[in-house]
Amino acid sequence: MKLLALPIYSGLDTENQMKVFEKLSSNTRKVVVATNIAEASITIDGIKYVIDCGFVKIKAYNPNTGMENLMIVPCSKASIQQRSGRAGRTSTGKVYRLFTEKSFQNLSDNTVPEIQRSNLATIILQLKALGIENILRFNFLSSPPAQLVIRALELLYSLNALDNYGRLTEPFGMRLAEFPVEPMLGTMLLNSQKFECGKEILTIAAMISVENIFICPNSAKHEADEEKRKFSVEEGDHITFINVYNAFLENKKSSKWCYKHFLNYHSLLQAVSVRNQLVKYFHRFNLQIKSCEGDIDRLRKCIVTGFFSQAAKLQMDGSYKTVRDDVELHIHPTSVLFKRSPKWVIFNQVVQTTKYYMRNVTVIEPEWLSELAPHFYKIKQTKKIDLS
Repeated sequence: MKLLALPIYSGLDTENQMKVFEKLSSNTRKVVVATNIAEASITIDGIKYVIDCGFVKIKAYNPNTGMENLMIVPCSKASIQQRSGRAGRTSTGKVYRLFTEKSFQNLSDNTVPEIQRSNLATIILQLKALGIENILRFNFLSSPPAQLVIRALELLYSLNALDNYGRLTEPFGMRLAEFPVEPMLGTMLLNSQKFECGKEILTIAAMISVENIFICPNSAKHEADEEKRKFSVEEGDHITFINVYNAFLENKKSSKWCYKHFLNYHSLLQAVSVRNQLVKYFHRFNLQIKSCEGDIDRLRKCIVTGFFSQAAKLQMDGSYKTVRDDVELHIHPTSVLFKRSPKWVIFNQVVQTTKYYMRNVTVIEPEWLSELAPHFYKIKQTKKIDLS
């Protein structure tokens, strides 16, 4: 009997996702390796057995560090019962759980509601736009911790979305609430007017809104790294994304060209679609779309205006620590800066595996932080000690 292994996860392109639903010949056994997208979102006919590892990768926000990261945690009892239902929906089936009954009994009954473990900046921005001023007294279905609310308000204030009275600023805060992206990304987009780099910033915003731009198969890892190097620049991932996007358009959005250069064709098409949507918002707000004409410093400064709170400094041991909260981080292996050690960087996302890794990293100058976010950073003057 033949064995056909197929993946299914949210970032997978539609064409490959549909393969798990195809009927196979009687001499072929289908094995679907799935994330929790298969827990409740889809039903695959013919599944006889479920093998459950008992873990799930979730996005969680830590108000103490101000960072949102992907982390692997044990499932709840409710999720595990839901997973077992994947087998036997259209016929009899069995579930094999890779943990003890004692471990199962120690699990929480239900998954923590997303609103109680997420960055609330976007939600609060939307509530403010709806005219709900007193967020702390708002009747949430599942009330989030006060610390999450306070941290979100601090972030929005630092982005100039809220004034001293906690109201949306005009026009900046009102426009930010209308952008279909998270506030830091939206701030970067709106500030592109000041730095006259809207063309490039729109591309960056679109590229970091999609997943898995670069493909790195185990069978051709060296070749994939060589192709990636052709687009890479020493300033970091954001500028590299611009090179990839422009090359994709220059080659007429060719799928063959993407295959040759180990690029995800469907993700790039999605990036084009996202960028077109963002352009419509620029036109709606009468914002100009100018090019920085190769002025990379101006472009990087614009990125800093949105992500200044996510800055990190190189340490003696090669790791990084966030400037504000002193959290230890490392550059993700997929970053073009992985084998380099720039002194100062900003990042978009943190992923937790064996360590905390920064993704979408760009090199910055330290003085830009106090220059572009003086309300958030101040240069501390240290006294010199006379040893004579």
